Amino acid sequence: MSTRSPKDEINDQSAPLIEHLAELRTRLIRSVLAFVVGMVLCFTVATQIFNFLTAPLCSALADRGQDCDLIFISPQEGFFVAIKVSLLGGFMLSFPVIAGQLWRFVAPGLYRSEKNAFLPFMLASPFMFLLGASFAFYVVTPLAYNFFLGFQQFGAGGEVVEGVPGAAPLSVVFQGSAQEYLNLTIKFIVAFGMCFQLPVLLTLMGKAGLVSAAGLRSGRKWAVVGILTLAALVTPPDVITQIILFSVVYGLYEISIRLVAMVEKKRLEEMRREGLLDDDEELYADEMEDEK
Repeated sequence: MSTRSPKDEINDQSAPLIEHLAELRTRLIRSVLAFVVGMVLCFTVATQIFNFLTAPLCSALADRGQDCDLIFISPQEGFFVAIKVSLLGGFMLSFPVIAGQLWRFVAPGLYRSEKNAFLPFMLASPFMFLLGASFAFYVVTPLAYNFFLGFQQFGAGGEVVEGVPGAAPLSVVFQGSAQEYLNLTIKFIVAFGMCFQLPVLLTLMGKAGLVSAAGLRSGRKWAVVGILTLAALVTPPDVITQIILFSVVYGLYEISIRLVAMVEKKRLEEMRREGLLDDDEELYADEMEDEK
């Protein structure tokens, strides 16, 4: 028995393969053009964007009474810093256009109910990425740089080190490479932005029936291992950042379980109204109600 209503129609107008390929080419060209335009715009203000990205480091240095000075260790480093800033900014500016072109290419092949289900997730994805990127920039990076800069040591010239008359204490202070700083900051932003996609991904998979709330609950111990491994791989080797990433991602995992349970409950209620539940699904629906 079909679970789709008569109004749940798909655009079944046939089109030759060559037309699909031509449309795909058009969508890709528009996406690339949007990215190039965004990149060029960001390149013109790359210095301002880079200065904005250095705010966490400058704040940590100011708290220690140090100047916020970064250096180029190679002649071409300044150019590559500007290019990296432009790539990141260009992608963020062009993402709405890229997502829109992707939706326009995929949407004609979806049922109306699938369009209504998929569109909210498509809108939620960039929001969650920006939320994760903002969390990384405004919360995680200041903590990380304060931790890293805490290993500096300052020696006062002319002081006598015990056992070595006339020797001055060693000074080890931060003189950072602009490119290395940018690489680390982008790594934080992208890592947390991608990790914040977890609820969107799992809820979409739950909507498609690929995962269940019960399966996610039973897999908590494996999720803990996986998240700990992820935290060790995508963050610098300091415990504070790893604990923050683990706590945030595991919290998102628990939120995902509840979102998947809500999706399952709604789907079962719809199937129950239409009389499409078999015995196993009816039993599962009763179990979900008992858990509530």
